[in-house]
Formats: sequence, structure tokens, C-alpha cells
Amino acid sequence: MRLGALRTAVLTPLPRRSREEQKNAVGNAGMSLLRFTFLGTSAAQPTIHRNLSGLAVKADSDLLLFDCGEGSQRQMIRYGTGFSVDAVFFTHFHADHYLGIIGFLRTLGMMGREEKLVLYGPVPAKRLLNQAVHLGVDQLGFPLEIVELKDGEKVQRHGYSVRAVGVQHRINALGYVLEEDVRAGRFNLERARALGVREGPDFGRLQRGESVTALDGKTVAPSDVMGAARAGRKLVLSGDTRPCEAMAEAARQADVLIHESTFSDDDQARALETRHSTAREAGRIAQQAGAHRLILTHLSSRYDTDFGRLLAQAREEYQGPVEVAHDGLTVDVPVRE
Repeated sequence: MRLGALRTAVLTPLPRRSREEQKNAVGNAGMSLLRFTFLGTSAAQPTIHRNLSGLAVKADSDLLLFDCGEGSQRQMIRYGTGFSVDAVFFTHFHADHYLGIIGFLRTLGMMGREEKLVLYGPVPAKRLLNQAVHLGVDQLGFPLEIVELKDGEKVQRHGYSVRAVGVQHRINALGYVLEEDVRAGRFNLERARALGVREGPDFGRLQRGESVTALDGKTVAPSDVMGAARAGRKLVLSGDTRPCEAMAEAARQADVLIHESTFSDDDQARALETRHSTAREAGRIAQQAGAHRLILTHLSSRYDTDFGRLLAQAREEYQGPVEVAHDGLTVDVPVRE
């Protein structure tokens, strides 16, 4: 399979809403949108076709970055993600995963950003990112916070959370689980009408978990008209890692598992030496986890455009849909029924 045969999907940025609008819009319904775009899919060094690691995730009205390799901001322009980033999550601090943050922060400053930006990552995030942020430049014009995360720690945002997962690499490294909050069950309109619920605001109250008084004076509880709660969507990113039990458990029943697949079977010894995964090993993790979809990324330059072996080897281990990511690939994760 050749890279030229793939079509690049472009992400159209959505208009940003105020924080109050976000709060009112999401409620207990989870996220209206979960979409991600690959900014870079190459390991260690860029190629003509692939930039260094970076993933832009649109989670409802939030825009998140996972890793920020060199050239990420140019990729954000190229693929139309916009620059209104709410938080950046780093998997680890090898240069190909974080050096792009220096130029990106400078650009945000020149654009007049005023909102605080939070950078998350494993230890030593505070030391390394503070050095990068202040590398030969004036003070930023907006607040910046650096937060170090450990295995199992969770960042709760409105309608979803991001959880850190300790993985196995040459240095301290994390994978991430972005999981939508449990969503309310479906509202049974006909049942509500049959019980004499007033249409309009009382419908909304029931959907928000409040009881209401029907036309006949009886109390109608949410459980009378609402179906069972529904699980939220789940997106899992391995970062750089050897195949490990922690990632298999984190990706249990994930809608999408994005797993590094730096090497093919031919380079198994190299994968062990550098603490990376092969495509076959990524397939095994996806199969073990029961993930619904597997996307391979972080390819060695030797598989830049000729990645057929990676795809074939992953498919031998994983029974679900699998593909090799390319820069600009954009995926919408549908709401779970």
C-alpha cells in the first residue's frame, strides 16, 4: 500500500463558544463532538510525507493537543484545526514529541492570546517545559501553567476526562485515555405525553434528572421517561511504549485505540532495544483490549510510504478494523447508541 493512494481529510474548525455557553450546552449529555486529526505520524525524524508526532483532538468545544513535535503549528494551519488550544498533553519528553511547543507558544503570543494555557505531562515536565518556554524569548503575554501527571491521575473537563496511563518506554512516559462522561438515557417523548407531562420546560427538567408535576397533579420521576444511561465514547493514545498490560487494560472496549507501531517483525530486536512496539504487537494489544478500531502511527522512516507489512502484520493479530495513519487523517468518533 502506498501513501499516495490515501485521501487527506481536512478538519473544518468550529466557532468557539464562551465558557458559559459551553457549560450550558453540554450538561449531562457528554460531548457534542469527538474528532481528531493527525498532525504528525513519523517516528524520530520527519520525512517528506510525515511530520513528527502530534494529534489535535476536538472534544466538544475544546481543542486539545497530544504531543507537539517540530512543525506542528504548520500542520495545524495546513489541516485547519485552528490555534485556540485549551490544553496540551505530552506523552514524554523525547525531542520529537515536544520541541514544537517553543514556536507554537511564540505564535500564540503574537496572536494576542490572553487565556491561560495548561501543559500536562509526566515528570520532568516542569523542568523541561519551563526551559523550553523561556528559551531566548521575552515573557509570554498569557498565563501558562505546567502540571505533572502520574499514572492514574485524571484531568476532569466538562463532559469528559483525560486520564494518564503509565507505559513502558526508555524514559518516563504516559499514554492517555480521553473518555466521555456517562450520558443520560434517551427521553421517551410518547411516554411523557401519556403521563400528562407539560411540554416545554418540564421535558427539559426530566432530562436533567429533576422530577416534575403532571397535569393531574401526580409526580413524574426521570426514571419514568428516561432510558438506561449510556456509556460515553473512549479514545486511547498509547504514546511511545512497548506493548504492556497497562495499555491493554486502559484500551478496554475503546472506540479507537491509536497505538504506536514503529517497526515491523523484521525489526523486532530494534523494537526491544528502543522500547517501541511493532505493528504486530499493537494488533495484539488491540485484540486483547477488545478495542473497536485500531489506528497505527509513529512509523519509522523506513516504512514512510511503504507500510503494507505493518498493516498486514497488525491484521494477523487483530480482528477489527485497522489502518495506518497519515498526516491530515481526520476521524469523527460517532456517539454510542
